[in-house]
Amino acid sequence: MSHRYWPLHGLRIRTPRLELRLPDEALLDELASVGAGGVHAPDRMPFIVPWTDGEPDEVGRATYQHVLGTIAGWTAQNWHLSLAVLHDGKVVGRQDVMGREFGVRREVMTGSWLGLPHQGRGIGTEMRAGALHLAFEGLGARYAVSDARTDNAGSLGVSRRLGYEPDGLQIEVIRGEAVTLQRLRLDRAGWEKHRSVHVTVEGLDACRADFGV
Repeated sequence: MSHRYWPLHGLRIRTPRLELRLPDEALLDELASVGAGGVHAPDRMPFIVPWTDGEPDEVGRATYQHVLGTIAGWTAQNWHLSLAVLHDGKVVGRQDVMGREFGVRREVMTGSWLGLPHQGRGIGTEMRAGALHLAFEGLGARYAVSDARTDNAGSLGVSRRLGYEPDGLQIEVIRGEAVTLQRLRLDRAGWEKHRSVHVTVEGLDACRADFGV
């Protein structure tokens, strides 16, 4: 299929178990359903932005609209790649990669979530490894950064396994309360030292300019 006006739809990142791709309408509906089905226990909030607050239909609709918004707001200077993560052909979660003035700064930020039934199987580590391969090998990034609540053991564990180093603490207000975040940073040397997942990328050349490189 030709993606003349939005070549990012042809981008594919593949790992041994997963495929990451910008969702079309059908996959976006499936992704929204995964979000609506729950991504964390109801008695905790692991995210910095509490986007899962609300009834399931509200969460699903917000998920759908957010991905569309990342496409509508895309520029080469400020981009947000929001990828559906597929396992055995079914959407299981979302992996985001973001860049601000990437052509100059060569730094990306990542974020992600998984549906509850798919957690605890190493998928979170594998999908972020795919995103990091795109950033470092595909786009020539120098750094990748992330952050997580200090009580979000799952996210912090993924970062640790992939070689991120602590980069300080910061305080954010979430649901009206002060929450401590752990900032994390990964440089190219650290990525190369800890890379252990085989990743292939398809369709990048057609959309490289969209990333500002």
